Amino acid sequence: MSILKDLSTRSKQGKKSIAVLVDPDKINELSKLDSLLRLAAENCVDYFFVGGSLVSTTNLSAIIKYIKRHVTLPVVLFPGSALQIDPSADAILFLSLISGRNPDLLIGQHVIAAPIIKSNNLEVLPTGYMLINSGKTTSVAYISNTTPIPEDKYSLAACTAMAGEMLGLQLIYLDAGSGAEREVSSKMINSVRKSVSVPLIVGGGINSAEKATRALQAGADLIVIGNALEKEPDLLIEISDSVYEWNQSIAS
Repeated sequence: MSILKDLSTRSKQGKKSIAVLVDPDKINELSKLDSLLRLAAENCVDYFFVGGSLVSTTNLSAIIKYIKRHVTLPVVLFPGSALQIDPSADAILFLSLISGRNPDLLIGQHVIAAPIIKSNNLEVLPTGYMLINSGKTTSVAYISNTTPIPEDKYSLAACTAMAGEMLGLQLIYLDAGSGAEREVSSKMINSVRKSVSVPLIVGGGINSAEKATRALQAGADLIVIGNALEKEPDLLIEISDSVYEWNQSIAS
């Protein structure tokens, strides 16, 4: 089953998923991934996302291959630019930054990337990417040269997501940004959830099991955990337990 079909099926069933985000710029030795890979294999992690806003290193391909050697989970590219494409991944989030008005990130980078992606076997996941203000300027906001949607403009976010779905985007991704001071609020998630029928991804600032649970309860189908695991790897166990319990309750 394709990743997109799997996400859509799980969303319709009310099941939740977890993705672990790996930023290549923060991995100077592949062995640094070992404990994270072990935790991911032992807990109910569904995907690895690999990428970042900048990615100034040349280890993207090595990281993807290392992950795939140690776990059987799908590896999905989370690119900050058309340069962050690697055929050894399983899929790519084809991100259109619909919360901003930077034409390069709405369509420009996509034109450059399209022939490269088509020549490989990457599954394309058309994704409406929305930055939500989290209290400080994040790397992605700075690099993308866009202003995040204010965290109290729920209708604006809902209408933006709605427009993305009408344009044919098949996933919506709400992101507070890497290392965000605050996660995307439950009210924001819920407002967007009510406005679209496609799977909803939420990331940024989720640094506790309680925040993860609130995001799931508000309507997130897939939560993305990244920075928080660098400081507290065992957080993945707590969040995984919450997702497992949720999915078990749906099954029963």
